Formats: sequence, C-alpha cells, structure tokens
Amino acid sequence: MVELRKRKAPAQPPTTEKKPKPAPKPKEPETDTEESPAPKVPETDDTIDLKTFGGEIEINDGVKTTLHKLVDESKAGVVLFTYPKASTPGCTKQACLFRDNHTHLTSTGLSIYGLSGDSPKANTTFKTRQNLPYPLICDTKATLIAAIGFKKSPKGTTRGVFAVDKKGKVLLREAGGPDATVDAVQKIIANAKDDSKEDDKPE
Repeated sequence: MVELRKRKAPAQPPTTEKKPKPAPKPKEPETDTEESPAPKVPETDDTIDLKTFGGEIEINDGVKTTLHKLVDESKAGVVLFTYPKASTPGCTKQACLFRDNHTHLTSTGLSIYGLSGDSPKANTTFKTRQNLPYPLICDTKATLIAAIGFKKSPKGTTRGVFAVDKKGKVLLREAGGPDATVDAVQKIIANAKDDSKEDDKPE
C-alpha cells in the first residue's frame, strides 16, 4: 500500500506590514512651554516706569510697599544696596559702611534702603544688632531684585547697588563688594553737588 503523507501547510510568508507610527503630538504653543523672556534690565541713564517696576515688596517692619511709593516718599530718589544674606560678614560690613556714611549719602535727598531676599524677622534682627538708620527691604519673591538685575539663578542675590531719581531715571546700577557699592553712591552724590553748584552760578 502506498502511504499517503500529509502535506505540510505552506509556511506563511513573513508579514511585511509595518505597524502604523503613532501620529506626532501637536506642538504646544511656545508660550505654554517656555517662560516668557525676562524684561530688560535697566542700565545707568535708562528711564524706568516706576508704577510697574519691581512688584510688591515688604519693609522689615511688615509694611507692604513698592519702589514707586518709596521714590514718591523720597526728596530726590532712592538708593537700594543689595546683599546676599543678613548678618553674614560681608553683608554686615556693607550695611555698616552705609550706616557710617548715611548722613553724607542722604545729603542730596536720596533715601537709602538695604534690599535682600531675607525674611522680615531676619532683617529686623540684622537692623537692630547693627543699629542701622535706614529700613531693610524684604524681597522674598525676588521681584525687585530680579528687575534690577541682581537675582542669581536659580536663587540668591548678587551684591550691588541701584539708584533711581524721582522721574525714574536710573542714576546707578553696579555690582560690587561692600566698599565698591558705597563708593559708587559717593560718586553720584559728588556729581549731584557739582551740578547744583553749576546751577547756582550767576549767568
């Protein structure tokens, strides 16, 4: 008898169909994925809009204010010296230099303020211990510190000094050590006095 062999089922050809690629996700608008560019940091001789500049800040005694209000309350403008951390050696030296020269530095009508990201409690302790004759500004959200260009990334404060007159004209914006920040203000005081002497001369 002839033995019938079962035929093997023909091998299935390998599938060549590719799985469909998932559709690319639509790109989200850039405004949602990227932070909006930081506003331009003002430089010396620029004019800023005081009404919108720097956001809300707090004096060490707990009073909420803005740079606009501080300038309004001053005779000729405001000087802000920035420091990284209250009661540390470099910051103490800087604060005491502004204390010791306070009468001269305010002689043309500028008001002096210390500015840091410290809490009201830390700054009040600092002010009391060093007998500082000027208020300390607590900018815990760093809105004003960032606006004047002294915010470190991701956090922290660069030591420096910033001055603005009653019209919003930037008189000074300079980073530097404790002595350099005081010297920079001394120069604008000297220049202001020279200008006033020129104005007083008879024609």
